[in-house]
Amino acid sequence: MGRTKKVGPAGRYGVRFGATVRKRIVEIESQAKRKHLCPSCQSRAVRRVSVGIWRCRRCGHTFAGGAVLPTTKIGDMARRSASGTQSSAKVK
Repeated sequence: MGRTKKVGPAGRYGVRFGATVRKRIVEIESQAKRKHLCPSCQSRAVRRVSVGIWRCRRCGHTFAGGAVLPTTKIGDMARRSASGTQSSAKVK
């Protein structure tokens, strides 16, 4: 797999596809491959298994998330709105 200092993992594409597209690929792939925070044990040990499947290497918690990141913006909004409705339900 091609890799250089300047372009990183996008070096495998050589001169194809244009510089802007290769920069986007580097950004997306580096986000997907780094370790993320586990929602269960709060350790930075979550790795991507496949598209949308994430697993914590410490506690073994497996969950569905986004294709590139374990959480999505829509998922975060849904979680916030659900927690807001639960708190209002407890008040009644």
